[in-house]
Amino acid sequence: MTGKVFLLGAGPGDPGLITLKAAQCIQSCDVIIYDYLASPALLSIAPENTEQIYVGKKGSDHTMKQDQINQLIVDKALEGLTVCRLKGGDPYIFGRGGEEADILNAHHIPFEVVPGITSGIAAPAYAGIPLTHRKMTSTLAFVTGHEDPTKTESSIHWPSLAKGIGTLVFYMGVKQLPGIVEQLLKHGKPADTPVALIRWGTTCRQQTVTGHLHSIVDIVKAAGLRAPAIIVVGEVVQLREQLNWFEQKPLFGKTIVVTRARQQASDLVKQLTDLGAECIECPTIKIVPPEHNDPMIDAIQRISDYDWLVFTSVNGVLSFFDRLFEMGKDVRILGHLRLCTIGPVTARQLMTYGLKTDILPETYRAESVVEAFEKETIKGKRVLLPRAKEARSVLPDALREMGATVDEVTAYQTIAVSGHDSDVMHRIQQAEIDMVTFTSSSTVTNFCDIFSKVIRTDDFQQHVAIASIGPITSETARKNGLNISVEAEAFTIPGLVQAVSDHYLKTHTEERSIP
Repeated sequence: MTGKVFLLGAGPGDPGLITLKAAQCIQSCDVIIYDYLASPALLSIAPENTEQIYVGKKGSDHTMKQDQINQLIVDKALEGLTVCRLKGGDPYIFGRGGEEADILNAHHIPFEVVPGITSGIAAPAYAGIPLTHRKMTSTLAFVTGHEDPTKTESSIHWPSLAKGIGTLVFYMGVKQLPGIVEQLLKHGKPADTPVALIRWGTTCRQQTVTGHLHSIVDIVKAAGLRAPAIIVVGEVVQLREQLNWFEQKPLFGKTIVVTRARQQASDLVKQLTDLGAECIECPTIKIVPPEHNDPMIDAIQRISDYDWLVFTSVNGVLSFFDRLFEMGKDVRILGHLRLCTIGPVTARQLMTYGLKTDILPETYRAESVVEAFEKETIKGKRVLLPRAKEARSVLPDALREMGATVDEVTAYQTIAVSGHDSDVMHRIQQAEIDMVTFTSSSTVTNFCDIFSKVIRTDDFQQHVAIASIGPITSETARKNGLNISVEAEAFTIPGLVQAVSDHYLKTHTEERSIP
């Protein structure tokens, strides 16, 4: 059977701008053939067994020529596979999607086109430039800045663009900027017309420079601005001064490494990204079942013997209930128990099973546990504590000192993982990393093992800030030779995000105050 091809618009760079339909296609395809400008984050939503083929074009550096890409798409479809051709922006706006559709049609291969948000619209919006405005212009043109080099003459009608269109948006035109400016001036565009160039629009690497037709070439040269960039010509560029919202985010321009396990990283990544950061997921641990399930099974079989059930993490809750349900039991067998969770996030996870915690110590610290239990009669009570294999003894020690009998059972374990270290290593060496976040001691230990060659260098210590979720994690980091720049006051993901934001706000304020 012949497969099917989806020509997908990946959007302009911000992975959140992909359409629902495009995301659904990625999640159900067999092969992804993707371009240089397609966000790597979009690849992570594909199934693990999806084949991923990079065919990116970066300036004159082409991994594959267009004819080879066309043939690859056809070959994969003829194998009976569902193919996602993932293209930056929109496939039909200067994306050569029409050429690929022609080839598919010629081979009688079924295809669908899923439009994407084109960078010509999105990049100016993120730079604070509305392309149309009732008080300025009601006409708009999208123009390629890089025509087919085999054409004998330009198909761009410069007189009409220069005099008849209010806002002009040029794609792929950085190298041709002097020629574009020359043609517009030659055909009557006023020399004082505002111009903006937006590089890497909608991402945390977004860079915007502005000027006028008579000065923009020199300004761009002085700024060292290179492709990929969008050029906007028109009076609407002036509105950037009032409407520049994206570049004002507190973490804009910061690149932050998230070392949390992939299953749990999404919340932290989303919150940091919402504040303008570029997040690089570099999971150093993976949550897996324990080597032996017998202790947990035995504890659940004897659940009637216990008075208290204490959870120290979301993973502990998930693992306990997974085992409970696998044994054919349900939450009714827990009706006699008092419940305790460490931290509000763990308490919320417990609530998803319809159970409300009775006790909520805010932290692992013995003092916090004692304070939380001080109104309870814990002496002589039996406590079941399902938790990580590598967990510290602070909590059970505190409960035993209060007179309880504590049974610790391994609910899950964390193992070291790698796989993204080459990209992170490269970006560290290129001084492109601003911060590394740690949410547990195990993330610290494994990160330091993976990157042992660079973390103790002066460049790393001077240029990369270390953010810790709390004092226990910070202690592990210091033992591994890392200097802590940020430590959360509330030992939660929102607390860590707040601490990171406060750190950069303080840094920015201090930089502005230096005369």
